Amino acid sequence: MKNYTVNRIEENILQINGLADNPLWQQAELLTDFSSPWDNAEPEKIEFRALWDLKNIYFSYTVHDTNIHIDRKDDSVDSIGESDRVEIFFRTDETLNPYYCLEIDPTPRIMDFKASPAKKFDFDWNWPKNDIVIKSYIKEEYFVVEIAISIQSLMNFNLIKGHTIEAGLFRAKYKKQQNNLFEPTWISWVDPDTETPNFHIASSFGTLTLG
Repeated sequence: MKNYTVNRIEENILQINGLADNPLWQQAELLTDFSSPWDNAEPEKIEFRALWDLKNIYFSYTVHDTNIHIDRKDDSVDSIGESDRVEIFFRTDETLNPYYCLEIDPTPRIMDFKASPAKKFDFDWNWPKNDIVIKSYIKEEYFVVEIAISIQSLMNFNLIKGHTIEAGLFRAKYKKQQNNLFEPTWISWVDPDTETPNFHIASSFGTLTLG
């Protein structure tokens, strides 16, 4: 499995603002190892970073994109699901029973849900509001999504085993086709080795090690 080391920082000194410009982010490992196994075109650069302290784990996505697509018809799951977004999935173990999905567009709207095998999604479930903070920023050439999640909530969902979190890191990019419809390109940190795009499978996950 691919592994990313999450470096530790002093407690309560990283305040996210959606810009990913806090100097503390320079202490994080830079991950750019993303690909689209089902598309011949190389995706635009994605920069992922993560840090943690005893209270929270922090994630930052900087997604280089000069043609950001956001479906603005409403704030429904369907609308978010038809927009460019970044995604983090967490699982208790390889059985995926259960796993937890955070899908966040550039505005930032969040589609959070609890899932079980065979793509059974519970959209009535939400990550506890007091345990997650999300902020974002949009520029012409890129967008940023920052996320802070409480360590306690990860422990409550049995998502930290020792110093390891099993997670999938993804991106959906919507591109306009000749018929004027938008179709997604699916981008992943880990190649799940499937014939068609599928993040909802055990082989799409890697590990985050709290260093």
